[in-house]
Amino acid sequence: MLGPAYSIAALLKKNNLTIADIDVWEIHEAFAGQVLANLKALESEEWSKKNAGYENAVGSIPRDKINTWGGSLSIGHPFGATGGRLLTMAANRLQKEGGKYAILAACAAGAHGTAMLIKKY
Repeated sequence: MLGPAYSIAALLKKNNLTIADIDVWEIHEAFAGQVLANLKALESEEWSKKNAGYENAVGSIPRDKINTWGGSLSIGHPFGATGGRLLTMAANRLQKEGGKYAILAACAAGAHGTAMLIKKY
């Protein structure tokens, strides 16, 4: 369930970025509580130190940057189309909103997580 929090934290660290550097966030929500749990983990100093190797909290993702065109639940996308939805929405949002970086993240099978960083050229 917290796979996206782990993968987002690792992705940011690997690329020497912070949450403030990211303009667009597309986070797949298997269910609403899953996204909230991941956001809470990233905001927690204790979780970030223990599980992600940060000295402080990874940080708080601005809610007004997450899934602003609708998320997996609201759009009702077909199962198996998660990656396509995340990537297409993030790339289009970067173009329309004038951003530079987007992060997309998803969970699967309870404990798996993945995150991808894309940059607009």
